[in-house]
Amino acid sequence: MSLTVATLLPGLFLLLLGGLLLLGNSAIVASFKAMPRSPVATAVFFGGATLWFLSKVWTLSEADFGEYRMILFVAFAAVATLSFFYVPDFLAVRGLAALMLLAATPLLDAAYMEYHHPQRLFMVSVVFVGIAAAIYLGASPFRLRDFFSWLFANATRSRLLGGALAGYGLLLAVVAFTY
Repeated sequence: MSLTVATLLPGLFLLLLGGLLLLGNSAIVASFKAMPRSPVATAVFFGGATLWFLSKVWTLSEADFGEYRMILFVAFAAVATLSFFYVPDFLAVRGLAALMLLAATPLLDAAYMEYHHPQRLFMVSVVFVGIAAAIYLGASPFRLRDFFSWLFANATRSRLLGGALAGYGLLLAVVAFTY
């Protein structure tokens, strides 16, 4: 992945997320509030994270336990499948956290050793904030529900956060074309 694409993708994501928060209509607010326990969000986020992780396990090299990849693949696939049935509460949040952690690798790899582009730090900073949030929410997924309750208790809060996210997304989108 090129540095331009690695900067543009988070920028577009933040623009979309910020735009949704700026709109703030009742359907969007209800979707955000329902997401932590939503079966559809669980299937999308946790299912997507499971498929992505299993594809990484399947392509392990010999140096990375590649000789045991079939055992690892089956074990992780079984754990993921059983998670849908035995621990479905807040599984969407954990899936979203896993997706963030998986997505961070190609984004940070694109910025690795690109010291002659100091503007890459705009993208790298937001990725590290996302990593920290993913680790926190992966350990305490109910905190996202609490955050959404706090955020949407006052319409000004969601609009301010939406404006900040959209503004930073626009900054990243502009920075992406300066490499």
